[in-house]
Amino acid sequence: MNKNIRHMMLAVSVLTGFAALPTQAAFPDDKPVTLVVPFAAGGPTDKVARELALSMGKTLKQQVIVDNSPGAGGTIAAKKVLNAPKDGYTILIHHIGMSTAPALYKNLGFDPNTDYEHLGQVADVPMIMVGNKDLPAKNLTELLAYIKANGNKIAYANAGVGSASHLCGLLFMSTIQQDMTTVPYKGTAPALTDLMGGQVQLMCDQTTNLSGQLKAKSVKAYGATTLQRIPAFKDIPTLHEQGLKNFQVNVWHGVYAPKGTPKAATDKLSAAIKAGIADAGYKAKMTELGANVPSEKNASPEGHKAHLKAQIDLWTPIIKKAGIYAD
Repeated sequence: MNKNIRHMMLAVSVLTGFAALPTQAAFPDDKPVTLVVPFAAGGPTDKVARELALSMGKTLKQQVIVDNSPGAGGTIAAKKVLNAPKDGYTILIHHIGMSTAPALYKNLGFDPNTDYEHLGQVADVPMIMVGNKDLPAKNLTELLAYIKANGNKIAYANAGVGSASHLCGLLFMSTIQQDMTTVPYKGTAPALTDLMGGQVQLMCDQTTNLSGQLKAKSVKAYGATTLQRIPAFKDIPTLHEQGLKNFQVNVWHGVYAPKGTPKAATDKLSAAIKAGIADAGYKAKMTELGANVPSEKNASPEGHKAHLKAQIDLWTPIIKKAGIYAD
């Protein structure tokens, strides 16, 4: 290029201000993405989140950092992400609790349907009804007879009001038309500890949290909450096949960004989710934990959004009929 022409072009760029504009890095090249988890480290959702962070990072070519922000049934984390900068660098993973929160909280402060960009589902976790290993009942038939004979003397543990274990228990008691004494805990870990210690007798929990105890036989399994047996636990019959027809509770997990996050960012995040859940390492870990990778439809933003609305419509009347509210 002629030297004089090059000088003229430089002068024009300076005069127009183009030379002063910084080069904007394409998302997410300039910093890590933070994946906010609404529950404590080591819990079922945290286990899914950490595997997802590793697999998403491969596609994004950027580190995905897990940030545990527990409390208030996941609403603290949900609000934290809602109020974060709308740039794609702060996203939320939440489970079925995102669909039960509108009915549980009188002043929730956000609408799960409209206040977030729905990026896709990442895991579908079955639950298993388990009991203390010293319970005399050997199977569901004997358990139902034992519950009928002892009623409110039986303590049913859950991870807190509105938790998946709480919802599973409500549905179970409604199905068998028998109440038990409900004992809420601040998380699945202390509830499971007391179950094994004999302070409580029954609990319904996610396979991602129970896999170690089931393999060690430190708890007694009475039935899975799926319509088909769980591949990782084929020896455990479902509640459905044992007579509680169509009894099904799956703890699905989805990822969200604040409403208004640029499409360029949400498209990359959704693509990373799609690639992440297809990753061989991620799929193997989910199988090990007894979890399932969602369908291609539910893994899409559109499918995720539709599923969330359907779940809100399902659980709202059940919760309202039970008359339960979270603080």
